[in-house]
Amino acid sequence: MRTTLNIPDELLSTLKKVTGEKTKTKAICIAIDDYIRKKKIEKLISLSGKIKIDYDWKKMEELEI
Repeated sequence: MRTTLNIPDELLSTLKKVTGEKTKTKAICIAIDDYIRKKKIEKLISLSGKIKIDYDWKKMEELEI
């Protein structure tokens, strides 16, 4: 999808250097993917201790055998 964005040249140049990509598109895609992954991880971490899973792996293994 084609989109017009106003991204400062310095920011885009730094992004290309950090990602090691030669094209603006690839650098931006990597940055977006990384941001999404980090937000998902933060959301999972925030659930820590809030969900109780009663899972007895030994019992489940016995049932499979």
